[in-house]
Amino acid sequence: MTVANGPTIQVEGVSKWYGSVVAVNDVSFEVYPGITGLLGPNGAGKTTLLHMMSGLAKVSKGEVRVLGQPPRGNHELYRRIGVMSEHEAVYTFLTGRELVELAARLQGVEDVRASVDWAIDTVNLADAQHRTLGTYSRGMRQRMRLAAAMVHDPEVLILDEPLNGTDPRQRLEFEALMRELAARGRTILISSHILEEVETLASKTLLIVSGKLAASGDYRAIRRKLDDRPFKLRVVSEEPRKLAAALVGVEAVDSVAVDPDGSLIVLTSNVGELQGSIAKLARDAAVRLYRVEPLDDSLESVFSYVVER
Repeated sequence: MTVANGPTIQVEGVSKWYGSVVAVNDVSFEVYPGITGLLGPNGAGKTTLLHMMSGLAKVSKGEVRVLGQPPRGNHELYRRIGVMSEHEAVYTFLTGRELVELAARLQGVEDVRASVDWAIDTVNLADAQHRTLGTYSRGMRQRMRLAAAMVHDPEVLILDEPLNGTDPRQRLEFEALMRELAARGRTILISSHILEEVETLASKTLLIVSGKLAASGDYRAIRRKLDDRPFKLRVVSEEPRKLAAALVGVEAVDSVAVDPDGSLIVLTSNVGELQGSIAKLARDAAVRLYRVEPLDDSLESVFSYVVER
């Protein structure tokens, strides 16, 4: 058992490799009750970490403890953990209720009917519970899979990309549910590759890049650090050199270069100001503007910036 007020999940010097491929490299962190975000680009090692924490994968080096116990092969511990994988592994011929009932029985829930009713009501799908999963939208399937992961009221929830396919209203409902569970002392670890998905939820954020822990701590502090990085934009216009001459005089523009394909590559420290003024600049210069798009607004570039700093 964990010490009162101690970490729920402990990852100490953990590495995982598959042959010559290193998926996770010497990662250490602790997770406490509440909501923690695990962020990283696709292929960063997030899912591998989640698999080791949920007992689905063996650790190559180091130690993982959940609720004070090693999770691998620990069947009693599994009853205290709820896991929602990234991929939609569901039988589409089952009804939503049958999926949640199956999870309840596998977890040894005593009052299956009451627990299933609670879980389905919690994700607001009571009106669709008797329809087959094949008729659900992707967002509905995600919510019913969440009901299956939490039907046994686990102490720890490990959720891999739980918001995939959900609409804005469903995201708000998900956030409200996560806060409610966190207020009841549950530990919730949410993996995502989208920064904004955990911005309003997580009290702590772990950033994973190339199998390593790039940064950890309060989300807002990390976000402020990210906001200091320069942005790169591609600007496609009718007369790129004429527009480039106009952009050079803008205070928000750090540099302008003409790409071999004729587009402009603009580096700016204030992307908001530039995006707000570039249309007026093009109009004043009598240049037709076709497209403005970010080139490095991906997590890969964000995390590279964090690591370099």
